[in-house]
Amino acid sequence: MIPRRWVATLITAGLVATALAGCVPADSRVKIALLLPDAKTARYETFDKPYFTDRINQLGDFEVLYSNADQDASKQQSQAEAALASGVSVLVLDPVDGAASVSIVAAANAQNVPVIAYDRFISGGDLAFYVSFDNENIGRLQAAALIAKLDDDGAEGGILMVNGSPTDNNAAGFKTGAHSVIDDSGYPVLAEFDTPDWSPDKAQDWVASQITQFSGGISAIYAANDGTASGAIAALHAANVSPSPVVSGQDAELAAIQRIVTGDQYMTIYKDIKQEAEVAAEMAVRLARGDDVTGQIVIEGTQSTLLGAEIVTLDTIMDTVVADGVYSVEEICTREYAAACDAAGIR
Repeated sequence: MIPRRWVATLITAGLVATALAGCVPADSRVKIALLLPDAKTARYETFDKPYFTDRINQLGDFEVLYSNADQDASKQQSQAEAALASGVSVLVLDPVDGAASVSIVAAANAQNVPVIAYDRFISGGDLAFYVSFDNENIGRLQAAALIAKLDDDGAEGGILMVNGSPTDNNAAGFKTGAHSVIDDSGYPVLAEFDTPDWSPDKAQDWVASQITQFSGGISAIYAANDGTASGAIAALHAANVSPSPVVSGQDAELAAIQRIVTGDQYMTIYKDIKQEAEVAAEMAVRLARGDDVTGQIVIEGTQSTLLGAEIVTLDTIMDTVVADGVYSVEEICTREYAAACDAAGIR
């Protein structure tokens, strides 16, 4: 895998340089729509939206029409229709439901509005560009970290798999990648669950039922993201499970980093969302200008860029999310977490 900082350099030297070769003048202001899927996943409102909007504003006098679908595919359809009716020049879409969103892409194409698939691919849609991360590799990273920890601990139990939403194409990639490691690990998968809407509450309810069924036999919980990890950990706390299973995550949410500090969560995946959002913004501007866009690879006929990701454990918090300025030590080590931070050397 290309190191994250190398990928950033490559994109800056290539794609971004081309994208910035002449911004749209102020008197040709255009509208660019950003449609994100939900607010339960903290990253979208905290990172994706502001990073995208800030980069668009740096590139010229554009109007960003932003909508969040609150995990409702029908609502996202209506939001897309409203954006198209308002005369947007480009649609940047992170779909709630990959299959259902094909109709959004078709409607945009009918109006000659190019669509960028953001974070989640849309199979069957005529896309102008796709930017995301290598999802199967992320699943492999998560699972490999869990298995290595179980081996170090000499664990003998099995693994619960709390996968992502069945309507999210990315979730299928995470699941496939994780299984490719876990299935050959010697640790049995006790049960697995595809979490509707990535809901922490639904993840919590399911894990609670499995704790009752597999009492004492759960050594790890593969949670596909930090939201489902939070639900799994809430179920473990409610059942007073001790010792606590090793729990994975993804997205490097602040709450997840704090859970890693306290030992409730073992790891998460750090993805450079700023880089992802900025690539999407730059490609949207190029498309709005009528220019061609190119990525690193072609996926199902679509020019695409896939970015790298990193494992974050207690030992690497300072070298990843703190070093990159995602969170400060002060943000992580609030009064509630100060003692745990001191013990971990996070200062």
